[in-house]
Amino acid sequence: MSDIHIIGGGLAGSEAAWQAAEAGCRVVVHEMRPQRMTEAHTGEGLAELVCSNSFRSDDWENNAVGLLHEEMRHLGSLIMRAADSHKLPAGGALAVDRAGFSEAVQAALEGHPRVRIEREEVPDPPQSWDSVIIATGPLTSPGLAGTLRALTGEESLAFFDAIAPIVEHESIDMGQAWLQSRYDKKGPGGGDADYINCALSEEQYGAFVAELLKGDVTQFHEWEKSTPYFEGCLPIEVMASRGLDTLRFGPMKPVGLRDPKTGRRPHAVVQLRQDNALGTLWNMVGFQTKLKYGDQMRIFRTIPALKDARFARLGGIHRNTFLNSPRLLDGELRLRVRPSLRFAGQITGVEGYVESAAIGLLAGLFAAAGRRGEALAPPPPTTALGALLSHITRGADAATFQPMNINFGLFPPLEETAVRGRDRKRVMARRALDDLDAWRGRKAAAE
Repeated sequence: MSDIHIIGGGLAGSEAAWQAAEAGCRVVVHEMRPQRMTEAHTGEGLAELVCSNSFRSDDWENNAVGLLHEEMRHLGSLIMRAADSHKLPAGGALAVDRAGFSEAVQAALEGHPRVRIEREEVPDPPQSWDSVIIATGPLTSPGLAGTLRALTGEESLAFFDAIAPIVEHESIDMGQAWLQSRYDKKGPGGGDADYINCALSEEQYGAFVAELLKGDVTQFHEWEKSTPYFEGCLPIEVMASRGLDTLRFGPMKPVGLRDPKTGRRPHAVVQLRQDNALGTLWNMVGFQTKLKYGDQMRIFRTIPALKDARFARLGGIHRNTFLNSPRLLDGELRLRVRPSLRFAGQITGVEGYVESAAIGLLAGLFAAAGRRGEALAPPPPTTALGALLSHITRGADAATFQPMNINFGLFPPLEETAVRGRDRKRVMARRALDDLDAWRGRKAAAE
């Protein structure tokens, strides 16, 4: 049995490698770092988290991404195993220690007898590789991007993505800030005070927004100016430009919080979430930005609790690329014009760590089945995995295709029309897990 070649050692590539290797196939992971670095990565570890450290909600009964977590756990996901082993307090979200998470993923793959890791760039996969998964993410190297453009006959779509700053904990004024999760909601670890909250009065908030609008931002090249932002990751200064109260109804919303100094809900709040296991680093939730570094430090220090803040990392911006998957890929994530190439992760037009890893999981399973000479039916569209796959390969309109997070709107409707609200989500979630387990049983019987 010849090797399955996986280009890219991020979350999707790592998950694809694990699934294929666990299915009995030999796998070679080709990761270009550190030989060639990207604009966003800081190290050479596999599955490095370059933006947030949050996998978002872990509530499988009420949240689509939480359901995706649970489905991946049911299928033996390496990414979810590492996330669960290195989770941090984060209310109802699943946040992880970046370093520990990446190290766990890399150690598992390095220790697998059927996985080999090659540190090299692959700008053009050789024709002799008859099973390839390209999981290079939104920061695909120029050489490989050029190869893909030549193969597909069209320009890759692109959008801008931004990174939020990280603050050193000991530089936060805890006399001005307090610990609380929104609505005191308990997280996976049982805590209900997992976020640091930094309040702003109405006057302070107005001044903060005014400074954001005056701040000096990164300028784009002429060819980048028509590139849109991904709506789920807008820079705060772009949100601020949409109206004075936009941030108060977005990342700075005060609902579900009470300032212990006043006993009342503050006018606006900046939340910080723990970013490492030691609790020494905290990231500014929703504060992705394209402000230049000097203005970031100046403006963010106008937040009372952050007046002496030291920043372990400042925010930044990078250009992401993705394929028009509904036009280019088949139902098994293969490139229609060259079926030996599969794609996984953000390059397929899914958005988010978990969604990227989920598509990697499916690509690994499809590749392993193909290597065995079998056909693997996709997961039912009633599951989160199946709904996401269906959306990017056939459900979305190719003419308007844009990156998408998992959401219940991608699932087929319930037959029980009387079910509404949170009950509807719970019924859909239970249906998804039941259907996934039935699909998993059929998959096991066929292997």
